[in-house]
Amino acid sequence: MAERRAFAQKISRTVAAEVRKQIAGQYGGSPQLFKNLNTGTITSNTVPLTEAVEAVDFEEYLITHPPIVESGPLRDLIEFPPDDIEVIYTPRECRTVVQAIPEEGDTDRHVRDCARSYTEDWAIVNRKYHKLGTGFNPNSLDKQKERQKGLPKQVFEADELPDSSSYQDDQDDLKRRSMSIDDTPRGSWACSIFDLKNSLPDSLLPHLLDRAPNEEIDRHNEDQRKTNRHRELFALHPALDEEDPIERHCVPEVPKEHFGQRLLVKCLSLKFEIEIEPIFASLALYDVKEKKKISENFFFDLNSEQTKAMLRPHIQTAAISTLARSAIFSITYPSQDVFLVIKLEKVLQQGDIGECAEPYMVFKESDATKNKEKLEKLRSQSEQFCQRLGRYRMPFAWTAIHLMNIVNSAGSLERDTELEMSLSERKGSWSERRNSSIMGRRSLERTTSGDESCSLTGFRPATLTITNFFKQEGDRLSDEDLYKFLADMRRPSSVLRRLRPITAQLKLDISPAPENPHYCLTPDLLQVKPYPDSRVRPTREILEFPARDVYVPNTTYRNLLYVNPQSLNFANRQGSARNITVKVQFMNGEDPNNAMQVIFGKSSCADFYKEAYTSVVYHNRSPDFHDEIKIKLPASLSDHHHILFTFYHVSCQQKQNTLLETPVGYTWIPMLQNGRLRTGHFCLPVSLEKPPQSYSVLSPDVPLPGMKWVDNHRGVFNVEVVAVSTIHTQDQYLDRFFALVHALDEHMFPVRIGDMRIMENNLETELKSSIAALNSSQLEPVVRFLHLLLDKLVLLVVRPPVIAGQIVNLGQASFEVIAAIVNRLHKYLDTSQDMHGRNSLLSSYIHYVFRLPSTDPNSPSPDIQSSLTGPGGLGGSVHYATMARSAVRPASLNLNRSRSLSNSNPDISGTPTSPDDEVRSIIGSKGLDRSNSWVHTMGCKSAPWGSSPGSAPETMQAMERCGNRMSSHTESASFLQTLTGRLPTKKLFHEELALQWVVSSGSVREGALQQAWFFFELMVKSIIHHLYFAERLESPRKNRFPERFMDDITALVSTIAGDIVSRFQKDLELVERLNTSLAFFLNDLLSIMDRGFVFTLIRTYWKQVSTKVYTLQNPTLESLRLDFLRIVCSHEHYVTLNLPCSLLTPPASPSPSVSSATSQSSGFSTHVQDQKIANMFELSVPFREQHFMAGLVLSELSVILDPDNEGMFGLHKKVVSVVHNLLSSHDSDPRYADPEVKARVAMLYLPLIGIVMETLPQLHDFTESLNQWGRPGGPQGVTVGSNGEDAEAEGNSMINQTVAMAIAGTTTTSPMSRPSSFLLSSQANRQHGSFSAESSRSLLICLLWVLKNADELVLQKWFTDLSVSQLNRLLDLLYLCVSCFEYKAHVVFTMQGKKAFERMNSLTFKKSKDMKAKLEEAILGSIGARQEMVRRSRGQLERSPSGSAFGSQENLRWRKDMTHWRQNSERLDKSHRSLRTRAELEHEALIDGNLATEANLIILDTLEIIVQTD
Repeated sequence: MAERRAFAQKISRTVAAEVRKQIAGQYGGSPQLFKNLNTGTITSNTVPLTEAVEAVDFEEYLITHPPIVESGPLRDLIEFPPDDIEVIYTPRECRTVVQAIPEEGDTDRHVRDCARSYTEDWAIVNRKYHKLGTGFNPNSLDKQKERQKGLPKQVFEADELPDSSSYQDDQDDLKRRSMSIDDTPRGSWACSIFDLKNSLPDSLLPHLLDRAPNEEIDRHNEDQRKTNRHRELFALHPALDEEDPIERHCVPEVPKEHFGQRLLVKCLSLKFEIEIEPIFASLALYDVKEKKKISENFFFDLNSEQTKAMLRPHIQTAAISTLARSAIFSITYPSQDVFLVIKLEKVLQQGDIGECAEPYMVFKESDATKNKEKLEKLRSQSEQFCQRLGRYRMPFAWTAIHLMNIVNSAGSLERDTELEMSLSERKGSWSERRNSSIMGRRSLERTTSGDESCSLTGFRPATLTITNFFKQEGDRLSDEDLYKFLADMRRPSSVLRRLRPITAQLKLDISPAPENPHYCLTPDLLQVKPYPDSRVRPTREILEFPARDVYVPNTTYRNLLYVNPQSLNFANRQGSARNITVKVQFMNGEDPNNAMQVIFGKSSCADFYKEAYTSVVYHNRSPDFHDEIKIKLPASLSDHHHILFTFYHVSCQQKQNTLLETPVGYTWIPMLQNGRLRTGHFCLPVSLEKPPQSYSVLSPDVPLPGMKWVDNHRGVFNVEVVAVSTIHTQDQYLDRFFALVHALDEHMFPVRIGDMRIMENNLETELKSSIAALNSSQLEPVVRFLHLLLDKLVLLVVRPPVIAGQIVNLGQASFEVIAAIVNRLHKYLDTSQDMHGRNSLLSSYIHYVFRLPSTDPNSPSPDIQSSLTGPGGLGGSVHYATMARSAVRPASLNLNRSRSLSNSNPDISGTPTSPDDEVRSIIGSKGLDRSNSWVHTMGCKSAPWGSSPGSAPETMQAMERCGNRMSSHTESASFLQTLTGRLPTKKLFHEELALQWVVSSGSVREGALQQAWFFFELMVKSIIHHLYFAERLESPRKNRFPERFMDDITALVSTIAGDIVSRFQKDLELVERLNTSLAFFLNDLLSIMDRGFVFTLIRTYWKQVSTKVYTLQNPTLESLRLDFLRIVCSHEHYVTLNLPCSLLTPPASPSPSVSSATSQSSGFSTHVQDQKIANMFELSVPFREQHFMAGLVLSELSVILDPDNEGMFGLHKKVVSVVHNLLSSHDSDPRYADPEVKARVAMLYLPLIGIVMETLPQLHDFTESLNQWGRPGGPQGVTVGSNGEDAEAEGNSMINQTVAMAIAGTTTTSPMSRPSSFLLSSQANRQHGSFSAESSRSLLICLLWVLKNADELVLQKWFTDLSVSQLNRLLDLLYLCVSCFEYKAHVVFTMQGKKAFERMNSLTFKKSKDMKAKLEEAILGSIGARQEMVRRSRGQLERSPSGSAFGSQENLRWRKDMTHWRQNSERLDKSHRSLRTRAELEHEALIDGNLATEANLIILDTLEIIVQTD
């Protein structure tokens, strides 16, 4: 305490006795109003505002003060609703008609885990009332208009401008206004201004002279004021101009399948000059820059039915999926380098490509009659080839479309367009163009990034006609050759343009894909919703091969394999092998019958086949291939699964005793190698003979004895195998980790993983090394399998495996690798973060996916020993430390030195030099054994330690011996068994997570700090799941958690607060994230933990920050604390947390019950009641203890607005916005709509009145300065004496006072004139910075809200205790509110008329002054006709040629235009699009009018209370 007193004395301004003496003299012994009363030396009852008081024990208070109210709105203020938190299992949305799941029944455990991960329901924690927190305040700019509907129009004199609807009325008005002295026969201006003969008498006011009691008049006036009042003041006040509020935590996007920008291509027709045979086409996308094919092939068939009939012997009934003629392509990274490549094939025939293409280049459709015989012959030959060679294809022609050229060209046109692309026209169309009118979708939101100028979402649909194709060249079929051709096409002098083309017409429709297309099939041939009719020709979704990595977690089951034969070299092979095709089969054994029907068909054929053939290049011993074979992989693969390649020579000429196809070679690729899927590029040797038995388990690279190989066993066949799988990770480190985890499930040893044979005795070492090695894995597969990976790591934490009879602690290793993974995602995927630095992938995992194991609602109770059905369930729980009961400690469990960290020590006296030193001293005193830092809990439904009614005496003694430790140290299994009757079994994830975080150090701790939000949110969801499924959400909060866990949380919050304080000047970005993460964490804990304990955590943070703030006077740290405070106070039950339903007592007496607090009839006559009222209006210790969070907010406001606190001047707006945000949220909250409830809420902010009264000299003076309507006010330096006789000040007073005096015809100061006491706060007295107008206005609207909603009896009693000087200041404040919210006339005008309008108003005001002076002179008789004539001759009397009171005729004409604002507003809409519309201006006028009305009625209500005060 000595150190605390020293600190307090250091910051105090004066001693308490001097404060009391000063206040007694200045304020007449009234209650404290201002914060300097609370900054004296600390006594037993005083804590400076710079420190947080110790809050009341919230849970204890609720128990000792049971509510007397049974039900109703007031009752709801006392406690959180019982349905505040719930865990909801929401079925994930499936976009296909049938769920994508593995077809095989007996699959391995990894496949089952993956399938479960892609199909299980989302586990969502729902805080039902979260949207009622300030983070979702409806008084925002975008929501206010909706809440302002139905407002009545208020009528003000300022809006009553002359109506110009009638020309005659306008002329009469001019005549009345043009009267001047020289127009009158008597020469008296006073007599001439009124034409008594033509004037009509005003109607008498009814009941004007009736007698009525004052009470009745007051009651009538009060009723009139209360009528038609707007209930929500802040709905009328403009929302603060803020970006997304810092306290808003947006719900992350639901994980779903990734799609790039989607392009719909419809193939309409393909027509050649001659039609003699079927032509087969395919589409695919290529990226020239990346040199990569970025989509799978889309095969389509545009042949006529007659032409298709030529292939009938070879084609079964065509499946509907293969008849598609439209496709949806996805492009994640669109760029100027993307081409749509169309390739054509034809049935194999004798002759090379050039010979086969010649007829298409020679014959013309117009010459069909002349060449009829030749065409018939060609058609006859084609029919023969189709019958004999119909299963084989040969390359024919190709062309390409520069995609962005088409998109940009179509985007620049106003309607659907037709673009014709011929060879001669390509010169211009291939050039790169960028159309700025394309609306770019520069998004990461599920879709894409890429070149910003390359958007596929905003262009107009275009019909494209391609008229020329290039002949395929047999020796230039590879992808490398294609990339060269495509790059050449973009050059102005393309070599391709000099080639002789094949003339044809291919019509395509290209358009942005619709959001939900009908009749769509996925790449796996699953129907996409909606799919009303299965008989309709479908549209195919084409799988994308992104040009670069895409970081999106897997959410659907997909298991595809693409085999791309590239080249074959049979130059050194003996024998005849020239027309070579490759038959590709996917085998699950070595027998020919083991070929699986998993190869996708192309077009106009069956869905699946057992084999596929590559196209044939005629008479070429070393052909290149451009085929793509798509295979549907089985979910579970064995060592016998392999791809078999059989090479055939095809005999094109029909000869006797000659087979159609002759096998000339064999090779294969085993699908698994050491348990991992084999993919990539292969250069395989080819065997001349059939492979021997058991060949499939070996690689062809292995020289098998007795086999003959082409070219002496050299690699001669190049093939690429690409997997698109959500089952196979294709990363060695991930594969190894998952394999070891599943080895634990099977518990079958030895296990072979990779090239290693792992026994049970070295499994622990291998498992830990595999966890550590996850840091070396590639980021892309880590992200793809992120959900499953994190689930498995969590499971290893909470279910430590038993290996060789030993429980293996993997908590530390798992925590470290989770921290590393999270930081990798943050570092490399920084574009997918929200305003708080939360990575969207990780926040989605926490919100939707993460759950505690065995918390699935359909699974058995967690206490039941069963196979795991929860996320990441490892199954076979017999091999894990689960919830088994045993009376005898197994000899195999070596638990002699298991212990956990003691995280804090309440016996430490004094304050360490820094929080880090404190933590180091705490940890250092515990003798931490990190190697065995695992914790044993009692299970889901066990009571906290020491709270069980059946605890044995020795157990309680043991707990007493450990009383100075805040987490349990378990020295032996026998002690643990004595304590709980159970063996160390299952850990709770949040407890282990908190423990591992607290004990972490070095780079691991730094990594956790960098992404603290992730671990905080993970911990909160784990806590909620545990409470929910243990049915403890209804249990008392003090009994929900073990003491050791709460101490871990205390240590964690303390050390992180220390990091914030010590590092904010070095790494502000990190500290800002850390600060907001901690605030959100404490906000969440308020919903689930002991609220008094959370208040203690907040106080811990507050204390550490306060010490540093007032040592450095650094506004940055204070700004961080304001952010922290705003987030914590954004809790949806903020009002309940402040205990609003009890009045305060003096510090010496106990707090009253809710029943006394809610009593409306209790008087305020006793001293105790007077002290209660005083405590309610000041930031006293009782107020801040009971209304803890409101006390923090108002203390911060008071301290920062202190004029002596010059360093915090820049935070005025920020701290005012905190209060403004809270009050506006309360104002619109439907739970507080009842006036009695709202009065209770307003009670939390009564000290705000005193705070604003003290800041009055610093507030912006809305009564001074020239406003936009030309109404002058007193300059800032002018002061007047108390008698108010300064003529200059009077002449420069506000317009409403001048008008009032002119109407009254008096020169004395109006009763409504500005009080002289307010004028004393002039510029001379403002040695400190003044508030901005915006901050002042926000502060005053908050004040009015409190005055509007506070209990009138409470206000009246407090006003009674105010001294005269205090009342004067309060009246000054109300007067300032009148000026602040004064209604300003709203007129729609053009830009040209703005200056003239201001000038007109200025002249009008000047005229009114002149009229007033002349009227006075005429009444007093101080001027006559002669004096007026002299004045006019000297030019002292202002005249206008027209006699208009508005000045010159020019002004009059402009005024006419101005009043005809209907036409001008239309012109404004056309020529000034940036200006506000007439409707917006009218709406603004409506809002301002209602705000001014409501503000003045509040002020009148307050004045009435003051008047009624004795």
